[in-house]
Amino acid sequence: MVTSEPPDEKRQHRRFSVQFRSSFSSVNIIGGEGVLADLSVRGCRIESRIAVKAGTELQLKIHLPYEPVPLGTVAAVRWSRGETFGVEFTDIKDEGWKRLGRFITSVEWPDAGATSCP
Repeated sequence: MVTSEPPDEKRQHRRFSVQFRSSFSSVNIIGGEGVLADLSVRGCRIESRIAVKAGTELQLKIHLPYEPVPLGTVAAVRWSRGETFGVEFTDIKDEGWKRLGRFITSVEWPDAGATSCP
Protein backbone atom coordinates (compact mmCIF):
# COMPACT_ATOMS: atom_id res chain seq x y z
CA MET A 1 0.00 0.00 0.00
CA VAL A 2 1.32 3.43 -0.94
CA THR A 3 0.31 6.37 1.22
CA SER A 4 1.28 10.01 1.20
CA GLU A 5 1.36 10.27 4.99
CA PRO A 6 3.48 8.42 7.54
CA PRO A 7 1.77 5.19 8.62
CA ASP A 8 0.35 4.74 12.10
CA GLU A 9 2.74 3.21 14.60
CA LYS A 10 2.41 -0.37 13.34
CA ARG A 11 6.13 -0.96 13.12
CA GLN A 12 7.39 -4.52 13.00
CA HIS A 13 11.04 -3.57 13.41
CA ARG A 14 12.69 -1.25 15.89
CA ARG A 15 13.91 2.05 14.45
CA PHE A 16 17.14 3.73 15.47
CA SER A 17 17.74 7.45 15.39
CA VAL A 18 20.75 8.05 13.13
CA GLN A 19 21.99 10.91 11.03
CA PHE A 20 24.20 10.28 8.04
CA ARG A 21 24.35 10.92 4.32
CA SER A 22 22.29 9.16 1.71
CA SER A 23 22.15 9.59 -2.03
CA PHE A 24 19.44 8.43 -4.41
CA SER A 25 18.25 8.44 -7.98
CA SER A 26 15.26 7.28 -9.99
CA VAL A 27 13.96 7.56 -13.53
CA ASN A 28 13.15 11.26 -12.87
CA ILE A 29 15.75 12.11 -10.20
CA ILE A 30 19.49 12.27 -10.74
CA GLY A 31 21.89 13.08 -7.92
CA GLY A 32 19.42 13.33 -5.06
CA GLU A 33 20.95 13.67 -1.61
CA GLY A 34 19.56 13.66 1.88
CA VAL A 35 20.09 12.88 5.52
CA LEU A 36 19.08 9.37 6.51
CA ALA A 37 17.25 9.02 9.84
CA ASP A 38 15.17 6.50 11.78
CA LEU A 39 16.89 3.43 10.34
CA SER A 40 15.49 -0.09 10.70
CA VAL A 41 16.29 -3.37 8.99
CA ARG A 42 13.43 -2.82 6.55
CA GLY A 43 13.54 0.90 5.82
CA CYS A 44 14.33 4.43 6.89
CA ARG A 45 13.25 8.04 6.85
CA ILE A 46 15.13 10.50 4.64
CA GLU A 47 15.15 14.28 4.87
CA SER A 48 15.92 15.97 1.55
CA ARG A 49 15.30 19.18 -0.35
CA ILE A 50 14.44 17.01 -3.36
CA ALA A 51 10.70 16.31 -3.61
CA VAL A 52 10.04 12.58 -3.89
CA LYS A 53 6.55 11.17 -4.43
CA ALA A 54 5.06 8.12 -2.74
CA GLY A 55 5.31 5.12 -5.05
CA THR A 56 8.67 6.14 -6.53
CA GLU A 57 11.31 3.40 -6.81
CA LEU A 58 14.76 4.67 -5.84
CA GLN A 59 18.29 3.44 -6.26
CA LEU A 60 19.46 4.31 -2.75
CA LYS A 61 23.00 4.52 -1.40
CA ILE A 62 23.41 4.51 2.35
CA HIS A 63 26.70 6.03 3.48
CA LEU A 64 27.28 4.07 6.69
CA PRO A 65 29.75 5.64 9.13
CA TYR A 66 33.32 4.32 8.97
CA GLU A 67 32.68 2.39 5.75
CA PRO A 68 34.38 3.53 2.54
CA VAL A 69 31.79 2.02 0.17
CA PRO A 70 28.10 2.97 0.42
CA LEU A 71 25.51 0.23 0.87
CA GLY A 72 23.36 0.08 -2.26
CA THR A 73 19.71 -0.94 -2.32
CA VAL A 74 16.50 -0.49 -4.22
CA ALA A 75 13.87 1.22 -2.08
CA ALA A 76 10.20 2.04 -2.53
CA VAL A 77 8.94 5.39 -1.25
CA ARG A 78 6.00 4.51 1.00
CA TRP A 79 5.07 8.02 2.14
CA SER A 80 6.16 11.59 1.51
CA ARG A 81 5.48 14.81 3.41
CA GLY A 82 7.28 18.09 2.72
CA GLU A 83 11.03 17.53 2.81
CA THR A 84 10.74 14.09 4.43
CA PHE A 85 9.91 10.69 3.00
CA GLY A 86 9.93 7.10 4.19
CA VAL A 87 11.26 4.16 2.22
CA GLU A 88 11.08 0.40 2.44
CA PHE A 89 14.14 -1.52 1.28
CA THR A 90 12.99 -3.83 -1.51
CA ASP A 91 16.22 -5.27 -2.89
CA ILE A 92 19.43 -5.58 -0.87
CA LYS A 93 22.05 -8.16 -1.78
CA ASP A 94 23.22 -10.66 0.87
CA GLU A 95 26.38 -8.72 1.70
CA GLY A 96 24.29 -5.56 2.08
CA TRP A 97 22.00 -7.29 4.60
CA LYS A 98 25.05 -8.37 6.57
CA ARG A 99 26.49 -4.84 6.60
CA LEU A 100 23.16 -3.32 7.60
CA GLY A 101 22.71 -5.92 10.33
CA ARG A 102 26.19 -5.27 11.72
CA PHE A 103 25.56 -1.53 11.80
CA ILE A 104 22.17 -1.89 13.50
CA THR A 105 23.67 -4.28 16.06
CA SER A 106 26.40 -1.72 16.79
CA VAL A 107 23.75 0.95 17.39
CA GLU A 108 21.49 -1.33 19.43
CA TRP A 109 24.32 -2.82 21.52
CA PRO A 110 27.17 -0.27 21.38
CA ASP A 111 29.25 -2.15 23.97
CA ALA A 112 28.87 -5.57 22.32
CA GLY A 113 32.37 -5.45 20.85
CA ALA A 114 34.00 -3.84 23.86
CA THR A 115 36.18 -5.82 26.20
CA SER A 116 35.92 -5.31 29.92
CA CYS A 117 38.91 -4.58 32.12
CA PRO A 118 39.17 -5.89 35.69
